[in-house]
Amino acid sequence: MNFQFNLLKFPLWQYLTQPIFDANTKLVLNPQQFEAQHRILLLERCWCKEYDSKDSFFNK
Repeated sequence: MNFQFNLLKFPLWQYLTQPIFDANTKLVLNPQQFEAQHRILLLERCWCKEYDSKDSFFNK
């Protein structure tokens, strides 16, 4: 059960569509390393987003 749950959360499409011959990005073939790197990059993108609680949908 735990394996199926982790498999569903794995970013499979991002893993399969990695740029192979791009000098700016490193190809990661290990799925566990790719998932860890993907989570870190996702967290960094979320931190960079601006959020204004005054204009939030829930505060209207």
